[in-house]
Amino acid sequence: MKKKDLTLIVVVVIISAALSFFLSSFLFGDPEADPIEVEIVESITDEFNNPSEDYFNEDSINPTQLIRIGGDEGNISPFSPGN
Repeated sequence: MKKKDLTLIVVVVIISAALSFFLSSFLFGDPEADPIEVEIVESITDEFNNPSEDYFNEDSINPTQLIRIGGDEGNISPFSPGN
């Protein structure tokens, strides 16, 4: 590489860096010129509010209990080959 080639590369790099800096500031603008307002969210705490006693009490139905229809002779395994 000749000295003339190295000088040309350095000049091209400096010109392209300056051009990209000015072009990007023109396209994207100044961040302080148009501030963005964001919503402020409440912080998460370790406090837990108990659910309403109207729905969650001792007399409520437990949806996790097994429900059998038809007594004990129901088909426990409907896809087994013995049935």
